[in-house]
Amino acid sequence: MPILNRAAELQDEIAGWRRQLHREPELLFAVEKTAAFVAEKLREFGVDEVVTGIGRTGVVGLIRGKDEGRTIGLRADMDALPIEETSGKPWASITKGKMHACGHDGHTAMLLGAAKYLTETRNFSGNVAVIFQPAEEGGGGGNEMVKDGMMERFGIAEVYGMHNLPGLPVGSFGTRPGPIMAATDEFNITVRGRGGHAALPHKTIDPIVIGAQVVTALQTIVSRVADPIASLVVSVTKFNAGFAHNVIPEEAKLAGTVRTLSPDMREEAEARIRQICAGLASAHGAEITVTYHRNYPVTVNHADETGHAVSVARGISGATAVDDALNPMMGGEDFSYMLQSRPGAFIFLGNGDTAGLHHPAYDFNDEAIPHGVTYWVKLAESRLAA
Repeated sequence: MPILNRAAELQDEIAGWRRQLHREPELLFAVEKTAAFVAEKLREFGVDEVVTGIGRTGVVGLIRGKDEGRTIGLRADMDALPIEETSGKPWASITKGKMHACGHDGHTAMLLGAAKYLTETRNFSGNVAVIFQPAEEGGGGGNEMVKDGMMERFGIAEVYGMHNLPGLPVGSFGTRPGPIMAATDEFNITVRGRGGHAALPHKTIDPIVIGAQVVTALQTIVSRVADPIASLVVSVTKFNAGFAHNVIPEEAKLAGTVRTLSPDMREEAEARIRQICAGLASAHGAEITVTYHRNYPVTVNHADETGHAVSVARGISGATAVDDALNPMMGGEDFSYMLQSRPGAFIFLGNGDTAGLHHPAYDFNDEAIPHGVTYWVKLAESRLAA
């Protein structure tokens, strides 16, 4: 099951769509132009049902096979990032401060290519729902589509996702059963002390000193609370306080992220952050408040569906080019909500030796297009075998 000849023939056309999308990136749910482009292409291909406005600005196309049967979903994300592009490509973003730095333009284009092929051939029984999702980059668009009743409306029994991965050779795939991407929680901490003259620190309760102790103490959650074999990240990424050289301020504000791969560690990390802050507040006579936000859950691949995805990928690229025990990543992915709703699998597709994801010089590698299109087609045809 090598690369489909038709997928190779379509590569230049699909790359053209991808580059057009790349030039005009849109953020979060405000993907009106992208969604309109997707819907127009699906109708042009002859997709049987095209529905817009799912999960606010998502698009779903339903392709019916030659016989009745169940429905599987194939998902791509459409949104870009608030980054100024430095790739220097002829198709670089023309919108200041926005770019496709994560390859969602490539994901959308590849799924459009697969939709074109599947509509032409219909070599399957049942239905394929091609899902184009907004707001993966922090907006939870996947959750919005699920809450909007997408799974029930289209009768989706299984759902699959794919993401490019720089550093993995083009034509290679990687995945694993179980947790593959982390839960992405966020915290905000405010330390309120008593301000005063910097020359009279004994008459103050210095929130900067206390905040520094908070930063240091939070690192012990990873080093002294978590099992060394467990995966946990606690990163303080903001620390704001003060306004003059000779003034101790009233408060300091900290913020950061927690990444975990298990529900138990997620609970433990939040509890420890609150305990540490309460203890330091008591020790120094300060007031410390913690706001903790549960963001995307862990992305958990289902065993049977992942095994099938691996089999399809190996049929395309060969056994040595498919890693079925890929190390989990501590980045987040809101495809997690779809995998909580239905069984399925998330797989990585090699983008080659390119700049990393979320880097201003990143660009999706168009050489990966035939591999991604072939994967989608063969996955659909094999899961819905006639």
